Amino acid sequence: MSDGARTDASQPPEHDAVVAATRRWIERAVIGLNLCPFARAPYVQDRLRIQVSGARDTEALADDLRAELAWLRDADATQYETSLLVHPFVLGDFADYNDFLDAADAVLVEMELDGEIQVASFHPDYQFADVPAEAIENATNRSPYPTLHLLRESSIDRAVESGIDTDAIYERNIETLRGLGHAGWRALQKDVNP
Repeated sequence: MSDGARTDASQPPEHDAVVAATRRWIERAVIGLNLCPFARAPYVQDRLRIQVSGARDTEALADDLRAELAWLRDADATQYETSLLVHPFVLGDFADYNDFLDAADAVLVEMELDGEIQVASFHPDYQFADVPAEAIENATNRSPYPTLHLLRESSIDRAVESGIDTDAIYERNIETLRGLGHAGWRALQKDVNP
């Protein structure tokens, strides 16, 4: 069983509940465990947009992704630095989600946004290649719902220029999660998904 949130297919999650769970995950896991050292500023400065997709198939999700990418491209970067496109109704299976990431990259190319915006991936059942499903390392990318994180490349450039060793983040996160352990991660998830 996944450490991430589960929803009964007959009881679709409400928009506000999806946003609230996503916010708790950001506060308690992403920022709370410092899994992403440059997440705090955009979040506390309210420069992160959380958009919930009602898509029920991958074509509709691709359309929502195009719309959100266009929105972020056109938004004032001083007001909105990044966006989360949360899609609770489609790609609940991680293998299908992982396959969709190629389509997401194709949308970036189609819109001529590769090199300007990148898509980072988060899923309740996230699994890194060549890592067992039960390995705690996978929790670094486990979110309450399938989520596409749209991130401006300029944000990453600023983080690197500020001296953050982006290559060391993954290793530090593994150490953090191993220290927390499965029991600690489950307790955190109960807090995120009451």
